[in-house]
Parts: sequence; C-alpha cells; structure tokens
Amino acid sequence: MKIRIISLALLLLIFTGCAEVLNVLQTVGTVPLTESEVISGLKEALTTGAKNSARKLAAENGYFGDAAVKILLPDEAKVIVDNISKIPGGDQLVQDVILRINRAAEDAAKEAAPIFVNSITSMAIKDAFNILNGADNAATSYLKSTTYSELYALYKPKMKISTEKEIIGNISTKESWTTLTGKWNQLANSLAGKLANLKPVNTDLDDYLTNKALSGMFLKVENEELQIRKNVSARVTPVLQRVFGSLDNKSN
Repeated sequence: MKIRIISLALLLLIFTGCAEVLNVLQTVGTVPLTESEVISGLKEALTTGAKNSARKLAAENGYFGDAAVKILLPDEAKVIVDNISKIPGGDQLVQDVILRINRAAEDAAKEAAPIFVNSITSMAIKDAFNILNGADNAATSYLKSTTYSELYALYKPKMKISTEKEIIGNISTKESWTTLTGKWNQLANSLAGKLANLKPVNTDLDDYLTNKALSGMFLKVENEELQIRKNVSARVTPVLQRVFGSLDNKSN
C-alpha cells in the first residue's frame, strides 16, 4: 500500500518535470499524504489550469486582443479580402467580420469549463499514469483527446451564426468563401490543376474557424500547465499548495 501511495504521488510530476522523482516523499512535515490527497491534487491542478484558460479566453478581447490566438480568415480568403477592400468602407467590413468571429469564440469559451471539468472528474488512474509517463504537455494532450469533440460541437454553431451574417450586398462571409473555394477546387481537381500540383482547399469555413479557435484554447491550457508546474503562485488552492509544496521542500 505504501508503494502504491508513493507511486500515485508521482502523478503530480506532470506539472513539475523534476528529475528528482525518487526524492518525492509522501509527507508534508510529519503529516502523511493520503492516496485521496494525491489524486485530488492531480485533478485540482488539471481543473485549475483548464478553468483559467477558459476564463481568459471568455473575457472580452480574450481571443481578439491576443495575437497568439486571434482568429483570422484563411490565407485562401485573400482574394475576398482584397476585393472587398476596394469598396469604400470595405476594410472596415473585413475587420467587422474578424471581430464577429472572435467574439463568437469568446462566447463559446464561456461554456468550455464544464466540459473540461467533466473529463477531469471521470479520469481513470490508468489515464493519470499515461500522463505521468508522457511528454511535458501530456496533461494538455489528455484533455484535448477527451474534450475536443464536445468543444467542437459547442464552438461550431456559434461560428456558423457569425459567418452567415450578411456583410455587403446581401452576401455573407460564408457565401463569398464558398463561391471562391468552389471555383478554386474545380481548377485544382482538373487535369491542368493536378499537373500544376494545385491543392484543393477546405470549403467548410466554419470547420476551419472552429479548429483555429480550439487551437487557441489548447494553447492556453498548455501555458497554464506550464505555470502550475513552474510557478508557486499559480497553486491557488490549499490542496495544490500542500501537495506541490512537498515537492518544493524535498528539492531544497
């Protein structure tokens, strides 16, 4: 039983990356760390990081104001952007489209935290050991594998509403995109296009934008994972302070 408790304590190292694994003991001072505390600490660390990520992106300009995650139109949309920009006020129309897309992502992020929490709550011990033995971002990878489909279903309808809103001449962003990519793909799939090594593009704009939004979300989750691993001040609850504090004490 003692060996099992020590082994479970090692799960916490998903956020520490310490080389001194064997120096991690099961006590803080003279009070033993229980198996339930170790598991609780792991889940709380995951929950804290995920909630922080969702909260930051759900704030106004959480996406739009952060260059690392700001959602832009695909490169293939340059023709659309260039042509609209020739119309008086066209540049502002394009910026309005980008703003709406990012606002839709920020709105979706408000509902992301419960999806993360549900995944963490149902995490099995074997999943925890896979995280332990994985890469430094193994916790983020676990959350991505267990929540992506549900988050996608949350985000995509909000993106759809944004791209279907008319921007000019009763034409929406999506309609312009579909027309452009449809003609391009027809050329790319032709004999001449294949000989020229032209590649078809994804015509599902909502899919593209949703995946970009989720890429931003998991980038933030990974950053939070690193914070909890490296930054003492990121351990914002008593359980995190107690469990991770034991690691700090033994490394001194």
